[in-house]
Amino acid sequence: MTKAQLENALRNDYLELIKTVLSNEREIDALPVGASEIAVPCLDAEGGETWVLIKVSVPRGTRNGEGSYTPYDGYAAAEDYAIDCAEKAQKKQAAEAKKQAKIAKDEKKRAEKQALAEANKGLKELRNIKITPEKE
Repeated sequence: MTKAQLENALRNDYLELIKTVLSNEREIDALPVGASEIAVPCLDAEGGETWVLIKVSVPRGTRNGEGSYTPYDGYAAAEDYAIDCAEKAQKKQAAEAKKQAKIAKDEKKRAEKQALAEANKGLKELRNIKITPEKE
């Protein structure tokens, strides 16, 4: 068998496995919608009908410029994904900390403005008081 035929057989085997598991475990019909895709009808959290599309592929890897491929490494891809997720979480945490610091700074600035406005209001009231000389 050629490499393409081996990959097609493997992909078809996994598509059948997924359809069988869904049919046995969830009693759901998985519908083939392409050579490497199946669609599964399901309900979302609010009870609305929607679809899940499952795509199965057998990656060859990346071209190495010599007319062949550097084989795909799922372990390295999983490790890269974990690193990316950790970096995104760290960036999100840093952004949240920066946001909280800005909120605290803005609240402090608003409080200072409010205090200044209250002080100015008091001064204006003092200026409007008319002093009348006492009569003896």
